Amino acid sequence: QVQLVESGGGLVQAGGSLRLSCVGSGRTFSRYSLGWFRQAPGKARDFVAGISWSGLGTDYADSVKGRFAISGDDAKNTVYLQMNSLKPEDTAVYYCALSKIRARISTSAFGYDYWGQGTQVTVSS
Repeated sequence: QVQLVESGGGLVQAGGSLRLSCVGSGRTFSRYSLGWFRQAPGKARDFVAGISWSGLGTDYADSVKGRFAISGDDAKNTVYLQMNSLKPEDTAVYYCALSKIRARISTSAFGYDYWGQGTQVTVSS
């Protein structure tokens, strides 16, 4: 079973940056596609960014394009989400998710098979 653990969340002022990490156990991440989702209180869990080493490459939600960057380190079984120019509306719990399908990136939470526990990101105004 794949275990995913997110870290790097915290409180940051608007305009600041955070780098989230997702470390997985088990098989190499390069065999899958990885996604970042976020969920604010009372809101749906929405796609933020995804990465596939053999498929589409990377994909981003329109709301974060140009500000966030997803990357991975296969040797460390780690995927990162670099978040720059953070806005208060970015405040949410951020989740790392893994899909067994690596050829394409799904923007739906239903396309993912494993989930981490989430890490809180709070952006103050």
